[in-house]
Amino acid sequence: MAKANTGTAQDNRLVYLDQAMFDAMRAGKRAQLMQCLWIYEHPVDFDALQQFHHDLNGTFAGRLIQRSPLPFGRHRWVSGIGTECAMDVESTPRSRADLSDWTDEQAARPIDPEHGPGWRLAVLPMTDGSTAISLVASHCMADGVAGIVSVICAAKGESLNFGYPPPRARTVRARLRASRTDIAATARDLPEVFRTVGAATRLILRRRHELARPATASEPVAQAGSTRVVTVPAISVFLDVEQWDARAKSLGGNTYSLLAGFAARLGDRMGRRGGEDGSVNLLLALSERSLDDTRANAMTIGNVGVDPTRVTSDLSSARSAIRTAIQTRREGPDESAMFLPLIPFVPRRALTRLSDAFVGAAGLPVSCSNMGELDPAFSRVDGTDAEYVVMRGIDQNVVEHEIVSAGGHLVLVSGRLAGKVSISIVGYQPGAANTKAWLRELTTQVLDEFDLTGTVV
Repeated sequence: MAKANTGTAQDNRLVYLDQAMFDAMRAGKRAQLMQCLWIYEHPVDFDALQQFHHDLNGTFAGRLIQRSPLPFGRHRWVSGIGTECAMDVESTPRSRADLSDWTDEQAARPIDPEHGPGWRLAVLPMTDGSTAISLVASHCMADGVAGIVSVICAAKGESLNFGYPPPRARTVRARLRASRTDIAATARDLPEVFRTVGAATRLILRRRHELARPATASEPVAQAGSTRVVTVPAISVFLDVEQWDARAKSLGGNTYSLLAGFAARLGDRMGRRGGEDGSVNLLLALSERSLDDTRANAMTIGNVGVDPTRVTSDLSSARSAIRTAIQTRREGPDESAMFLPLIPFVPRRALTRLSDAFVGAAGLPVSCSNMGELDPAFSRVDGTDAEYVVMRGIDQNVVEHEIVSAGGHLVLVSGRLAGKVSISIVGYQPGAANTKAWLRELTTQVLDEFDLTGTVV
């Protein structure tokens, strides 16, 4: 596996995966975002929250992407301080019943990792005396672990001190100087590029059936659906951590395999059996982040097929399969890594389809991220513990015919904090009602199948 370029103040170029994500976003209109939501049942310290907003600039949030002036050059990280929006506090309180819609409204506001703002912090006072706080950021700037690190650092008043330079001036002289710098950097990269061409070509040939596979009954044709932008339903579930762990143990599993089983059963109810054996294909996000890592997306993807018919009575097979998949990904060669040096030369229109093939996204996958036990500071954006915390991955500008042609969408993100397990669920099924009420009903049915009780919002 190729050694990751984590980037420093001396070499602030994006690593290849980060560049690929940015270029894929620019190639279309769809943007991947992360959203954290804190719900306070007690009064919020607004002065401390304002300080949290300020301190986010010292984290992954305090940067932007500046494009290379060359069509094949790698982009660079620059300081984004001064491009952030002021903290937005709703002037009129809304009812608790409006919280879900307000959360979606925040997720739909413009976010731009190149021009800014790359993130937004907003506050909603509610008529019952509670308060909601939303933080939305571009996935091009940070993955889930980097986002968690940013929140914890800002909550503690700590800075990551990346030392990024200010954006380059846009004068002709500055652009010429930047072009010379990027030409020299690209020339230094060429030996690595040439070494990977042959290996990448063989990889593409071996996976050509994935890049050009025909539509099947489970994968609607691309013409299905309209060009309208749709809102993908998103809900959250909160469960008692002791109940969750006890149920996992009784089924011969652990917290990760129970989450995987839950995801497989929900995927099954949404028609997402993609394996030839009737299994549900889970994509497991596995962090590779080190302490000095500045990559936006320092992760790899593990693939595991889970039989949705067995998980409600026995998680041992799922647990074993997950362990094997993680070990294989951690210890085996990552074939997609050999393709990464070619990213700057790949036409943008090809990036999305290629990324699906290289992470194994064929077969109606279900993305499943387990963030594990979180630092208590993650819940203290105003210095006190929020009663509820939610993390979720969301997409902006989702076009109906694109999500229909992909066979739908299902993403789960889970974390453990303050005695609660939270699971955010974002899902869309072609031909279904695709409302929050519909997704809540499916989720409640799956909870019942596992003999679990929780709060679904």
